[in-house]
Amino acid sequence: MSSVDPLLELDGVGVARGGVTLLEEITFKVARGEIHGLVGHNGAGKSTLIQAILGLVPFRGRIRFHWAGDGRVGYVPQRLHLDPHLPITVGDFLAAPRQRWPVCWGQSQASRAHTLQMLAGVGLAGHEHRPLGALSGGELQRVLFAHALDPQPELLILDEAAAGLDPESERRFEALVKRAQAQGVTVLLVAHDRGQLGRLCDQVTVLARGRVSPEVAA
Repeated sequence: MSSVDPLLELDGVGVARGGVTLLEEITFKVARGEIHGLVGHNGAGKSTLIQAILGLVPFRGRIRFHWAGDGRVGYVPQRLHLDPHLPITVGDFLAAPRQRWPVCWGQSQASRAHTLQMLAGVGLAGHEHRPLGALSGGELQRVLFAHALDPQPELLILDEAAAGLDPESERRFEALVKRAQAQGVTVLLVAHDRGQLGRLCDQVTVLARGRVSPEVAA
């Protein structure tokens, strides 16, 4: 991927909280269409940096986006903590953002068809009536992945979204990431697993103690 066509540029980004510096002089680019990895030990500043990119914390320096379309961002967290008794199905969860009326009143035929298509796309056909809280960790991450891609974003941020998955779920997750890239989505992938970074990423940025490290991820 060409670094002369960046989607995202960070220049001298710093974050401080309560007088403590969490990030300092973070500078790197994410090229359009690439899978860009972000790696570092716990406390390196990865989550704080993602919050800055999403505009959730004040920062100094510059964060610039070069959108080609509407600038939509998709996001998948490491985990979504759910009450196992939450009375919402997988299908209703996916349909809710696209409906003008509450899903408890039912889904339109078009909305239902789209939901079924989304689930088939992440290998969960037939799961639309399952309670969201009854899904396994890998199944829930695939539902969140489908949610983040509807409608298709320009930038997809995966914040350690594969952490703790079993090998089969991890394989499915990686296939979804590659497919998203093939469809033109730029991906910022936060991960601990350097093997996964090596399998997926075109470029990797290493954070250490709130700074970009010269280390090259293996």
